[in-house]
Amino acid sequence: MEILLWLVPSLVVGILAMLWVAWLGREGRGEVDRDVAVRRLAGALEHDARRRRRPAPGYAAPQPERDRSSGIAVRPSRRAS
Repeated sequence: MEILLWLVPSLVVGILAMLWVAWLGREGRGEVDRDVAVRRLAGALEHDARRRRRPAPGYAAPQPERDRSSGIAVRPSRRAS
């Protein structure tokens, strides 16, 4: 039973951390006006939509052809000379 005493400090720190986070997240702390929050959300969504309209830059080298996957490992055949 004495060997479990080394768990006590981590248990105390964990409980204190949970209490601290619960106190910080309680209702009413740092409340923002609803109209301000809606304006911020609209601005963020508008910015995101503008960013999507631009075409993505292409690659300098063409992408290699993908091998067809049959699910079975097959060695590539050798060409006969």
